Amino acid sequence: MTGKKQWFFRKKEPADKTEHPRKKKDKGREMVLVTYAFLILFLVMIGYLVWYVAARSDRFINNPYNSKRIDAFAENTVRGDITDRNGVVLAETKTNADGTETRVYPKANRYAHVVGYTSNGKMGVEQLANYYLLRSHANPILRLKNSFSEEKDPGDTCVTTLSDEVQAAAYEALGSYRGAIIAMNPETGEILCCVSKPDFDPNEVEWTYETLASSDNGVLLNRASQGRYPPGSTFKIVTTLEYQREHPKDAENFHFTCEGIFAAGGKDIHCYHNTAHGEEDLMDAFADSCNSAYAKIGLTLDPKSFQKTADRMFFDKAIVCDLPTEKPRFELAENASEAALMETAIGQGKTYVTPLQMLLIASAVENGGVAKKPFLLKEIRNVDGKRVETFYGKKLRRLMSKEEAEGLESYMRRVVTDGTAKALQSDRFTAYGKTGTAEYDDEGNSHSWFVGYARSEDRDPIALAVILEGAGSGSAVAVPAARSVLEAYFG
Repeated sequence: MTGKKQWFFRKKEPADKTEHPRKKKDKGREMVLVTYAFLILFLVMIGYLVWYVAARSDRFINNPYNSKRIDAFAENTVRGDITDRNGVVLAETKTNADGTETRVYPKANRYAHVVGYTSNGKMGVEQLANYYLLRSHANPILRLKNSFSEEKDPGDTCVTTLSDEVQAAAYEALGSYRGAIIAMNPETGEILCCVSKPDFDPNEVEWTYETLASSDNGVLLNRASQGRYPPGSTFKIVTTLEYQREHPKDAENFHFTCEGIFAAGGKDIHCYHNTAHGEEDLMDAFADSCNSAYAKIGLTLDPKSFQKTADRMFFDKAIVCDLPTEKPRFELAENASEAALMETAIGQGKTYVTPLQMLLIASAVENGGVAKKPFLLKEIRNVDGKRVETFYGKKLRRLMSKEEAEGLESYMRRVVTDGTAKALQSDRFTAYGKTGTAEYDDEGNSHSWFVGYARSEDRDPIALAVILEGAGSGSAVAVPAARSVLEAYFG
């Protein structure tokens, strides 16, 4: 019995506290992995900090929330010049004998809205490039000398994308009308001109600001990017695209007999001056700007699909670019009445656009369906003319397929060869476009519209939007204004 229970009283051997070699190796590997992970995280943070300082710090500093801090740079730097793309001075700082500084705008009213001012706040390029104008990349020796002599450093020059020749032509073309003309290179996004009237003299803003701000004319409003107008027949570019998407076979075989008026749903739609266009296919209706044909087309469109297409054309939100913008409007309920469908199809009803928006739509047609983001700053140069920084265009949004753009281009060309914009035929350039006569009251008064673009073999293309408030027919007023701009550019 004793032998059987011997195991119960056996003295236990002390446990071997030596860790197994494999477990020790695993723990060592874990420590190495954790160390490497923290090292990689540290290096990523350092890399991000270096990248941010090199590439993003300017954007952080140059924003409206830091305006007071940026303005403090003026204590040590003379505000730099603003020029057009060819070096024409649009804004400069004159230092008086007593050391005081005066901001001068040699072109006065011509660039009022786009270049802006620095008194009573800032506007235009003066605001957009505020940070760059108050930086100095002058020769280090000169800057060191200035620091010892307590003199200011010369600020950098902001070279814009604007062309003084095109801007001057657009300014003269608007004449005494209220309205706007804006043009850009559709393939890069470079804004070539931006004119808005009524205007003002930025040299006098310091003592006229209160009068300007309280004016009923909206003189401080940049109508090129902030003015909202019924688009009239220029909107038929969008309507045509939607019709072709919904009814491709019907669009190819479209046939309509225009008698100058079309009635449905208790609403009469009239062609301009009740002109009877007769037998027309879709391209003829587009070229002749036949309201009757497009009213009939409107009745075939699906409101939900139409809304989706409109949103793609920048009706969904305000355009974000170097210009101040307003959100356009497109309202078409899913159960829209026949009257609402017809009015919307011809660019009336509750549809409101900005000239900038229509410019981008025309630009997308020229650029294979892609709208480029409009921009104003071309490059920054130091006082010696050395390039410090260069800006480039970016893709804003694809509005349509390449094939759709090519189809619309043929329609817009017909407007010039056989339609309402025949006055744009020229040996120096090939133009494409759409006119518009947009009614804005019950008395039949209307705005004069043109949107389109032109090309030549030896120049980059140019797209433009023209609106003259209350001027009447687009073919009679807006088209000649557009021609003046195109001749200045291609001439």
